Amino acid sequence: MIMRRSLLKAAIFLLALLFLAASAPMYTQFGQPVNIVPKHSWENKDLSPDERADLVIQQMTLDEKIQLLHGMGWRTLLDGTTSVPGVRSLGGAGFIPGIERLGIPDLQMSDAAVGVARGAARSRYSTALPSGVAEASSWDPEIAYEYGDLIGTELRDQGFNMSLGGGVNISREPRNGRTFEYKGEDPILAGTLVGEEIKGLQNQHVIGNIKHYAVNDQENGRHFANSIIDKRSMQESDLLAFQIGIRNSGVGAVMCSYNLINGTYACENDYLLHHVLDEAWRFKGFVVSDWGGTHSTVNAARAGLDIEMPGNDYFGEPLKNAVQGGEVSQHQLNSMVHRVLRTEFATGVIDYPAHPKVVDVMHGFKVAQRVEEAGAVLLKNAENQLPLNASSIKSIAVIGGHADVGVISGGGSAQVDPAGGNPVITPGVDSGDIMALLPEWVYHRSPPLDAVIERAPQARVKYNPGNDPASAAALAKSSEVAIVFAVQHESEGADLPNLALPNNQDALIQAVAAANPHTIVVLETGGAVTMPWLDQVSAVLESWYPGIRGGQAIAAILFGDVNPSGKLPITFPKSEADMPHPDPTTRPAEPLTAAPGLPDPKVDTKVFDVNYDEGLKVGYKWYDTENRTPLFPFGFGLSYTAFSYSDLNVTPGDALEVTVRVTNTGKRAGQEIAEIYAGLPEGAQEPPRRLVGWQRVALEPGESKTVTVHVEPLFLSIYNVDRNAFQLVPGEYAIWAGNSSRDLPLEVAVTLQGR
Repeated sequence: MIMRRSLLKAAIFLLALLFLAASAPMYTQFGQPVNIVPKHSWENKDLSPDERADLVIQQMTLDEKIQLLHGMGWRTLLDGTTSVPGVRSLGGAGFIPGIERLGIPDLQMSDAAVGVARGAARSRYSTALPSGVAEASSWDPEIAYEYGDLIGTELRDQGFNMSLGGGVNISREPRNGRTFEYKGEDPILAGTLVGEEIKGLQNQHVIGNIKHYAVNDQENGRHFANSIIDKRSMQESDLLAFQIGIRNSGVGAVMCSYNLINGTYACENDYLLHHVLDEAWRFKGFVVSDWGGTHSTVNAARAGLDIEMPGNDYFGEPLKNAVQGGEVSQHQLNSMVHRVLRTEFATGVIDYPAHPKVVDVMHGFKVAQRVEEAGAVLLKNAENQLPLNASSIKSIAVIGGHADVGVISGGGSAQVDPAGGNPVITPGVDSGDIMALLPEWVYHRSPPLDAVIERAPQARVKYNPGNDPASAAALAKSSEVAIVFAVQHESEGADLPNLALPNNQDALIQAVAAANPHTIVVLETGGAVTMPWLDQVSAVLESWYPGIRGGQAIAAILFGDVNPSGKLPITFPKSEADMPHPDPTTRPAEPLTAAPGLPDPKVDTKVFDVNYDEGLKVGYKWYDTENRTPLFPFGFGLSYTAFSYSDLNVTPGDALEVTVRVTNTGKRAGQEIAEIYAGLPEGAQEPPRRLVGWQRVALEPGESKTVTVHVEPLFLSIYNVDRNAFQLVPGEYAIWAGNSSRDLPLEVAVTLQGR
């Protein structure tokens, strides 16, 4: 009886505690009180995202609608605060307060092109992934998905629910300062990979973003640059990449760019936002401006811009006045709000709110290393210099590139803060260079030197910084093998003046190669570089910006633990003279735009015209059409084994079915990327060939496999300006298979009916 009474008292006590807990206010992990909102009809997950958005809009005031269509100002970039009381910004790139009474959460945005940016300001760790062009060099949709999934995971772990990554601008201009962020020069490859990346990211209930829409293929003068391009060329290159990425991913947001396109700013461009994005592609997400990229209220809203960032100069009080005055209709306003809310429901931002937690560092390490190992490209390997034999090699000289402390990364909004701070303090450029005005060169603490020592414990490994070519050459001469690390820094805001390695590194490589015939060059670059020393070295590995595990991944390839399989997503020209636009631009870089003596964008408008007169001939299509031989062609990449191709067959249908047999003829297991190209009928007036598909295949020595590639009609079509649609031209098509755009040993012809 006593025990029963004790149990009864305990039960009453527990019920009282539960009652008190239920009646007490709840708090977020940031200490902000959250009132319990009564259940709303739109919380029914059985309803479609469109239905749920419409139900919310019916309950919203005009001020609440306006609130969802603009950010809270630039200051959130600096310290996570604003002048508005109660704002709960996490200090990311952008912040839009939600509507608490309706259960609509804050939008917490972060730059996340290659990982979650600016974590150091929040005392948070983020995985620095290899660059976007390194990801693209894998040609692997699974790698791209994993890349996005990791970014989405770490965004949520830090409390963010929207990414500002997803760059897919085509590499028309090899000197573009943001080449490292993007996915290369081919729209089908770039669009496919960014689509998979966004799918992985949105799998984590984070709003994905594809940018910079559109034809924003250079950095100098980007706020005033007027990209001049004909409609067909735009549709078949830059826009095609966006179309594929948006269609394949169901991305939540598209960011319009700073530049003008044929005389109209991107963020109020009726053709791009309304006719293409809305009408032709049926995009269901929202359009957000690049930061400071909004230039009007009425024109932008009518064209299809939904959110102004980062502030409210045009979509705050001016938009409210425009709605009240009838310049922007209530229907238009509701459509803008609908797209924002629909996206939040569709991606799970509302149903699955982000809650900060500790980042899984080791998981990030594994993903970063996998991406780099799949994306590094072996460009030269004379006499099988690589892989190095760790058991027999006696001495190694490691030279240059700050290889003793880390690997370089790209700059700008994509910059992921290095764990433990930047180990390299100096900016790394000559005094007076315009690049010195940009942020310092940042390195991640993954020293290749340490990784080489770990792989070859019996060898004598010595390091030379490479500042003095003579002393570096002396070390190389006394070593069995010399490994030179050469770096090139790229950053948002400025294009490269040329494709040469900066800071006298060409002379360094030449001096080392003259002293040691077994010289290996490891490039850490954002894009293509010229190589006047190529014939003098024994091997070249392009590692791009290799991320937080770059040193380990590079060493794994150099010593054969990993067989390289990456292929170039961009063409490497022999010199700038071979490019469509050989001369560097006269447009000033962003830090110099307002400097005395330079062109005034409001007066000298012609200086800011960017004429894409190469038209359809982008990247490898330029070199093929003009019959120019590049240094390394698009799609090129060596392996430690060899592959042969046979039995190419093409079966017409709704999609072409292309099969080809690939055989590993070497002595090592390896992975090959079988590339499929098409030549259109002569009447199509297209460049000689275009990439239409590919497949990665793993093969043991002596093993053969038949790979199948399905080529959809869009990839074989041209854009018909009169119809405002893609069209399959009737006639005979050539289908090639091989391992690069310039090595296509197999060809068959197939006749297709027009559509």
